[in-house]
Amino acid sequence: MNIVLYNPEIPYNTGNIGRTCVLTNTTLHLIKPLGFSLDEKQIKKAGLDYWKLVDLKIWESFEEFLEANPNATIYYATTKTNQKYSDVKFKENDFIMFGPESRGIPEEILNKNPERCITIPMIPMGRSLNLSNSAAIILYEGLRQLDFPYTQAK
Repeated sequence: MNIVLYNPEIPYNTGNIGRTCVLTNTTLHLIKPLGFSLDEKQIKKAGLDYWKLVDLKIWESFEEFLEANPNATIYYATTKTNQKYSDVKFKENDFIMFGPESRGIPEEILNKNPERCITIPMIPMGRSLNLSNSAAIILYEGLRQLDFPYTQAK
């Protein structure tokens, strides 16, 4: 599977997500601009010694990402939909995209893809869950549906 972070802002979240990606054989895609340098010690601290093992792809823009992945099935994690992440039938090479921590995926992207917008249910008082927690929740649901393929010998 693939995790896509669109303009991530907090290095600790990206480091945590990178660690999760390594341990689940998931590719991590980062779409610029990033709110930090990949050389910052915070990202390496959060990712521990796993960071150097991340299958990492960096894109200059969302358009470049789309052009390089023309047949990708992308699910857009957002609080602006009622479709639960657990209602989706994930496939092995699907992409799950998350927006910047402070504002989420731009509405113009969401509006073009309403059938692929997914949410994690929560009580109405909060704006959103932590990015790295959200990525883990949705990724593990997809992997559960696929019977955790990374645990099987290759």
